[in-house]
Amino acid sequence: MILLSFDIEEFDMPFEYGKSIDFAEQLAISTEGTNKILDIMARRNIKATFYCTANYALNKPDVIARIVNEGHEIASHGYYHSDFKVEHLKQSKDTLEQLTGKQVKGYRMARMMPVDELEIFKAGYQYNSSINPTYLPGRYNNFSKPRTWFYQDGVLQLPSSVSPLVRFPLFWLSFHNLPMGILKWLSKKTYRKDGYLNLYFHPWEFTDLKKPEKFGFPGYVSKNTGVDFEKRIDNFIGWAQKEGYRFCTTGDFVERLG
Repeated sequence: MILLSFDIEEFDMPFEYGKSIDFAEQLAISTEGTNKILDIMARRNIKATFYCTANYALNKPDVIARIVNEGHEIASHGYYHSDFKVEHLKQSKDTLEQLTGKQVKGYRMARMMPVDELEIFKAGYQYNSSINPTYLPGRYNNFSKPRTWFYQDGVLQLPSSVSPLVRFPLFWLSFHNLPMGILKWLSKKTYRKDGYLNLYFHPWEFTDLKKPEKFGFPGYVSKNTGVDFEKRIDNFIGWAQKEGYRFCTTGDFVERLG
């Protein structure tokens, strides 16, 4: 199985690079990208999981409705993207369930930062996908974490996919910077080893980010964004389908694990 997921949030990443962007534009950029994602999913007839902040969902209920109506899964990405309190775990879950009328089973911490697994369990989540089991300078070192799914404190942990042995991360930045041939080769090796891929992206990657005066992003972030990223994601999905790989939501995958 390939588990595609997208973190739907207020687009506040420019703040990390000393830039400001007003809230209306944060929402607009994330919304435009989300609709592009949904168009690709519909054309390819596959389902994905959308980890949404409650803040985004409350401001864009029409987008959340489209995600649900088209058969995708809504999971929690916290209440706000740049503010976390333990009580937000349950508050975000409750808010998303009220908006969607669906059970919210999964959680992903903003920026894949550490989160107390016992608190995840107490908030009522079945699974947590907040671990990138690799080393990213200045962000995290998770070489001690398992590469594949495991249970902790009553919650299924579903780390982002990394390659066997060297643990090369198969996450959003890799899809911007690696040649597609190498990316597909690494994905095939990882799929054969693990039996699944857990891949995550963001809707703002579908916007042209090559505007350093506006966003402040380095080249490795802005490379292959916008239309180029749409083509790369669509190309990858088409390749995976030809390889015979199936796609499903993270919640469905967790249910199959029992």
